[in-house]
Amino acid sequence: MPRVTFRFYRELNDFLPRHLRQREFERDFLLAGSIKDAIENIGAPHTEVDLILVNGRSVDFDYLLRDGDRVSVYPVFESLDISTVTRLRPHPLRETRFVLDCHLGRLARYLRMLGFDSLFRSDYADETLLQVSVAQRRILLTRDIGLLKRRQLERGYFVRATKPREQLGEVIERLQLQGCLRPFTRCIACNGSIAAVPKQDIADLLPENTRRYFDEFFQCRDCLRIYWKGSHYERMSLLVRELRAGYG
Repeated sequence: MPRVTFRFYRELNDFLPRHLRQREFERDFLLAGSIKDAIENIGAPHTEVDLILVNGRSVDFDYLLRDGDRVSVYPVFESLDISTVTRLRPHPLRETRFVLDCHLGRLARYLRMLGFDSLFRSDYADETLLQVSVAQRRILLTRDIGLLKRRQLERGYFVRATKPREQLGEVIERLQLQGCLRPFTRCIACNGSIAAVPKQDIADLLPENTRRYFDEFFQCRDCLRIYWKGSHYERMSLLVRELRAGYG
């Protein structure tokens, strides 16, 4: 029976039972299967793994485990140059786009507010989420660890936080998106793009006090929702400044 020693690093420990975190541990296997299957059986989805070392040598997900192997598993690297080893994640996307599962509707609205193309529908089935993520090269954000273990998925992230504002800070920080924010350029309701619109063109659609006190307006090109810089805009502007400063 093959016996293998594992060590998971940094945030990958979030997926392990508490007694296995931040330490080496051994696992016995009836059959010597792929290292990807072993890692996911322990708990960590492959979408969160960027580097695997076996006995000090980098390997890919298809590596077959052998008795006595010592396996080190690392998450997506933020600053360390690992260009000379077998990096397991696809190259970074030129444009960061998301698709979110049914539990993350408020997070989707926050991401849209920051300018990120973020697809969300409360009735998306798991298969639809996977198809959209793969076909459109979108990062799947989910609270379902099992979904991230699906073999066809290349880009995914398990959202640890449960409160929407904390989820937003977590995603921006973990994916290093502070420099990619384009706030107030996308409709929070439908994900369409927003453009300035002359007041006279939409005056009849405005509440009386809004028409009286505001002169600058923006409209979604898809659903025609109208936006202006009221008190909500000030609160969201403060949140944007905090995120750009590393809040999260």
